[in-house]
Amino acid sequence: MEERAGFRPLPLSGRAPRRRYWVLPTALLCLYGFFANLRPSEPFLTRYLLGPDKNLTETQVFNEIYPVWTYSYLVLLFPVFLATDYLRYKPVILLQGLSLIVTWFMLLYAQGLLAIQFLEFFYGLVTATEIAYYSYIYSIVDLNLYQKVTSYCRSATLVGYTVGSICGQVLVSVANWSLFSLNVISLTSVSVAFATAWFLPMPQKSLFFHHILRSQVSREMKVLDCKNGAVIQDDPALKSVPGWEDIESKVPLNVEEHSTETQEQKVDISKVLKELWRDFLQCYSSRPMLCWSVWWAFSTCGYFQVINYTQGLWEMVLPSQNFKIYNGGVEAVSTLLGAVAVFAVGYIKVSWATWGEVALALFSLLIAAAVYVMDTVRNIWVCYASYVIFRIVYMMLITIATFQIATNLSMERYALVFGINTFIALTLQTLLTLIVVDSSGLGLNIFTQFMIYASYFAAISLMFLVSGIYSVLKNYRRQEEMPSRSTASPP
Repeated sequence: MEERAGFRPLPLSGRAPRRRYWVLPTALLCLYGFFANLRPSEPFLTRYLLGPDKNLTETQVFNEIYPVWTYSYLVLLFPVFLATDYLRYKPVILLQGLSLIVTWFMLLYAQGLLAIQFLEFFYGLVTATEIAYYSYIYSIVDLNLYQKVTSYCRSATLVGYTVGSICGQVLVSVANWSLFSLNVISLTSVSVAFATAWFLPMPQKSLFFHHILRSQVSREMKVLDCKNGAVIQDDPALKSVPGWEDIESKVPLNVEEHSTETQEQKVDISKVLKELWRDFLQCYSSRPMLCWSVWWAFSTCGYFQVINYTQGLWEMVLPSQNFKIYNGGVEAVSTLLGAVAVFAVGYIKVSWATWGEVALALFSLLIAAAVYVMDTVRNIWVCYASYVIFRIVYMMLITIATFQIATNLSMERYALVFGINTFIALTLQTLLTLIVVDSSGLGLNIFTQFMIYASYFAAISLMFLVSGIYSVLKNYRRQEEMPSRSTASPP
């Protein structure tokens, strides 16, 4: 703590306490992330709601219950974003743990449509407060440890999610456990996570309201060296996420260490909002930043929709009463293969500044094809395979987009840009849900919904293909003009 207040410990005694200081909160946070994501019942949620335990209809689940998560997530995102920074992370982590307990307790004992809709609201609070988990550790450790602790925390969530999915599949398929029993295990696991969170030390600083002033340092610190994807191959665990789609969007991956004198200063909310607005205008005035952010927001919207309703599609393709479902195994396989694909991105030598938009267009078309096949080929194994392809491609692309956006951004602007991108994605998802899914809108059946989602990704692909071809031609003409100008110039 003395070092954070501006005092430097003696070299002989400084290393050990400092090392011990970051190890304990990192270990506690990793334990929290592991148990919070160890939920073996989650891959079987739709089957549980439609089964005898809750006895809900397909229309109630798909058109009246699941949309509540989207609406609550959108409404809670911005106030939770500010509250997380103002309260300095730990209280919001505790709120997330408590919300997880309430969610799974209601999943066990709540009955009726209205009660399950309240359950979805609390789950929306769980996802909105994830930002506290992924940003807490940066207020505790020194800048040179950011990449290391990020890899640990993200690996913990990945392992927890994968172990939970595999355990759920084994207990259902081999041990013939009931889905109620799986939810008991999930409730126990999130309760352990909540208990662990109480032992986290309280941070003394945050990004905006309790930030650190750094003298003689440029505001724009370089976060990542993304040239040719070098960062990706340094630490593969950095890119692996369960529902990784929501995690990559919330925290910085690395920043350079700057040896400067620091001074803590509290900032009032009006100054924070004005500063955020200025940063917003500056960040999105860059065309590359705008391009990658647009793809990020639009594709994440579609990804959320597909993920939310995939279990419903599988249930319609082959009802679980007539077949042993393998949802848990599919989730585990898609997560692990997605992590492998993300790792492989580090070895791809591509000029993303030139070919990035074209690559986004082609891979978005592949995503659209996977969703289309999932919808039209009414075979459960084809659906499983298409879903795995869908998640692998998305996880790979979102990694590239994350690194491209994060290049040359300060930690504050990184959090701002990805917070705004998430908000835009949720706004689009809310509109899509309200029109296509909600019973107050069109209330379409699950197969028609997935046809719309496939068309949605195809439209994204077309948009970026046109923009990408224009960018490539523009760069090509610029390269042709450069030699002609050099030869025309007088000696």
